[in-house]
Amino acid sequence: MGRRYSKLVGAVAAIAIFILSWPSGAKAQPHGQQGGGVRTMPVPHHAPTFSDPRQRFLAMPPQDRQIFQKNAERWMQMGPEERKVMRVREKIYRAQVSKEVDAALKESGLHLEGEKRAQFEQRYLEERRRMEHSLRQEIESQRQQQLPALQERLKKEFGAPSAQVSAAPAGSTSPKK
Repeated sequence: MGRRYSKLVGAVAAIAIFILSWPSGAKAQPHGQQGGGVRTMPVPHHAPTFSDPRQRFLAMPPQDRQIFQKNAERWMQMGPEERKVMRVREKIYRAQVSKEVDAALKESGLHLEGEKRAQFEQRYLEERRRMEHSLRQEIESQRQQQLPALQERLKKEFGAPSAQVSAAPAGSTSPKK
């Protein structure tokens, strides 16, 4: 039981570190920013350089903390196979995003090293996440608007001829049309 518990704690810690390293923690500390709307300037306070996961957690906005806690609870309730699938998906996602960050850097013509590259990657991920969230909301809104028309169309299509469909098999033996 002790070995199982330590694996569980290790897995939760790994997920916690992953979630805490996610770019959402970066927007937790807007103080210290100067220059108003200058978005291309990296802000040194802003990069998640905390070595202590607790400090990173406390630096997160309350909404992100709630999301983190819900995710941790879900993780604790998952079985080993589900966790394995989630880890594989995360590795694939990270590899894909890493390729896209490299492509974005190459396309931009920038040659960044070290901290500047990390800041670029963090910003890219942050902006991409915002963009994807916005697109998901837009698509969901469009879907909700189009669903009633779809349901009505299907109701008409499948509602009226249902009596004919049930009569069709009996009359289907004759080749009359």
